[in-house]
Amino acid sequence: MSGAAVVVTGLGMITPAGHDTDTTWDGVLAGRSTAHAVPELAGCAIDFACRVTGVDLDAAVGGRTGYRMGRYTKLAVLAALQAVEDAGLDPAGWDGTRVAVVIGTSSGGSGGIAEQAVLLDRRGAGATSPTGVLLTIPNMPAAEVAVRLRATGPSLAPCTACSSGVTALSVARDMLRAGQCDIAVAGATESTLYPLAMTGFARSGAAALPGGDPALRCRPFAEDRDGLVVGEGAAVMVLERADDARSRGAEPRALLAGAGATTDAYHPTSPHPSGALARAAADAALRDAGWRAEDVDHVNAHGTSTPLGDATEAKLIARAYPHRPPVTAPKGVLGHCMGAAGAIEAGLTVLTLQHGLVPPIANLDEPATGLGIDCVTKVPRPVSARRAVSHSFGFGGHNAVIAFQRP
Repeated sequence: MSGAAVVVTGLGMITPAGHDTDTTWDGVLAGRSTAHAVPELAGCAIDFACRVTGVDLDAAVGGRTGYRMGRYTKLAVLAALQAVEDAGLDPAGWDGTRVAVVIGTSSGGSGGIAEQAVLLDRRGAGATSPTGVLLTIPNMPAAEVAVRLRATGPSLAPCTACSSGVTALSVARDMLRAGQCDIAVAGATESTLYPLAMTGFARSGAAALPGGDPALRCRPFAEDRDGLVVGEGAAVMVLERADDARSRGAEPRALLAGAGATTDAYHPTSPHPSGALARAAADAALRDAGWRAEDVDHVNAHGTSTPLGDATEAKLIARAYPHRPPVTAPKGVLGHCMGAAGAIEAGLTVLTLQHGLVPPIANLDEPATGLGIDCVTKVPRPVSARRAVSHSFGFGGHNAVIAFQRP
């Protein structure tokens, strides 16, 4: 069982581009940024972001449980419910002891902490919520998904900053291979669109600052890129061993073929300028999948629109995949969804393999001089891709790469 093939049988998303997988995919293919002014951020150093709009999260979650969930948890629950439905599974009929939940996040409910701190300071302890702790701790998305799905197997909440989503998927795959579960509901969620966090992003120097149309501010791999735009959202996959999926007649979306992870051990926020450890994560994912570099037909890049980050990743892509596979970077459309980004972009990689289309990078006409990579621009590019990788790199030097293959 340790080498068992693991497949994606379900996929759910809620992002700034759409409320489910299909609408998100359509939005990303359109190649238009979702960044806009956010009223709740008025007066902040950064007053725009890529926010999930047009959906009442409490109504969508349903029941009387929304009051105890932070926004990040509600997004995770909705994505998980979509994924399970997409997989053709019914929690009422499965053995919950054999179902694992692995939902990563970077900041968890830090927005809830900030809100409760303001209430405590201004109005005293009686004004704070009795469920304040539940609105803040990072394991609550995994816990609430487990409650909703009657999943009583292991539940985990990995945090590796912006690579948390890929970490969650990789851990879930390993649990299936180890026989710790028969079904894994895995992905990541994030919502950090509140004043304290946005101020922190501005102060860190990583974010694009206000100036002109917010929809033009995130430009991955562009010559004039100058910082990330913050987004929010969630993506969840249902993973199963291929034999189990086949036995119940499921049609997998993709094979989770390989994963690799390293740590720069260099700086809390800056990637190692050599990109050596990020390259090592990519090489590890290829070895795990049993691929050669030239087998990679598409790269879904981390591509944050930061000057150093994009330059370092472009160097990695050019060296690791010298045959120049087509590259996309969804953050131009969705913003940087932080801990959820890796799971969302893994899902988009699966969709590229399914539909034979590489989405364009928003706000990019030509990549910066000297990057040496084949960026898809302006319109989706038809491809006959069989194998693809998705990169995720996070503060703290976390590097994670995941590889998918058409089943």
